Amino acid sequence: MSRKLLSLSLTAALMGGTAYADVPKVAVDIAPVHSLVARVMDGIGSPDLVVQLGASPHEYSLRPSEARALQDADVVFWVSAGLTPWLADTIETLSSDASVTELLETDGTIELEFRENALFEKHDHGDHDEHEEEHDDHDDHDDHGHGAHDPHAWLSPNNAMNWLNVIAGQLSAADPENAGVYFANAAAGRAEIEAIIGEVNATLAPVRGEKFIVFHDAYQYFENDFDFSAAGAISIGDASDPSPARIAEIQARVADEGIDCILAEPQFNPGLVATVLEGSQAHTGIIDPLGSDLELGADFYPQLIKNIAASLAACK
Repeated sequence: MSRKLLSLSLTAALMGGTAYADVPKVAVDIAPVHSLVARVMDGIGSPDLVVQLGASPHEYSLRPSEARALQDADVVFWVSAGLTPWLADTIETLSSDASVTELLETDGTIELEFRENALFEKHDHGDHDEHEEEHDDHDDHDDHGHGAHDPHAWLSPNNAMNWLNVIAGQLSAADPENAGVYFANAAAGRAEIEAIIGEVNATLAPVRGEKFIVFHDAYQYFENDFDFSAAGAISIGDASDPSPARIAEIQARVADEGIDCILAEPQFNPGLVATVLEGSQAHTGIIDPLGSDLELGADFYPQLIKNIAASLAACK
């Protein structure tokens, strides 16, 4: 370790892990991204979380402390307007002087198209694209106003590993003195995620081929990375209320195709899951794309991915 890095480490230890005076103030939209930023900032500082644990990011009312975090931020990381449409104007207003990174728009990010249908066929993702070419228009042909691409991209560990580099780059631009630490932390974070990919594949192996339905279509990035496809979703990816016709489609598939499992989410009304389950022998469980019961911090993201796999494996 260089003398400079050793000095930084000793200072952090003496200060109990608190931020250095010149470290940028960072605001982050959701807990999974907060975890990735916390991993990169480990030993230097801590980001502020905007959407609190247990809340749905699709609709949210900012608390005064969260608005202040955005207003005071030097650097802001958020997924996209497709996930938090209410946040776009807020960031523009409150964080006008900050460096703002919309992670879904960054180079190397795998994007998947929104699935509008209630029922999915295996590998019905459409071709994914990476931001190595010019971006597609995100405001095109949809009736729900959610944009062209599914914003739940943090559920791809491959995207998360890419974002660690993006985060390190943006923090280094704002805080060049600590660039070496940011990039070293990002490399360590990528290695940790690589390790859990093998664990997750082992967890899913005994239940591959079983059919499951999720509450809302948030998981296709996880499905794509691990080749473990859902049979359908009660609600589309923006978590809007499903139509009676969509519920009827899901009920028919549950009845006709021997669906093994229907997974609810802690952020949404379980009554719709109960409606879909009526008259079926399917099991039910809880799956959480946001990790509402986890402790915030650098370890949050790997545990989130492992918990999703465990939920799928347990619902049988």
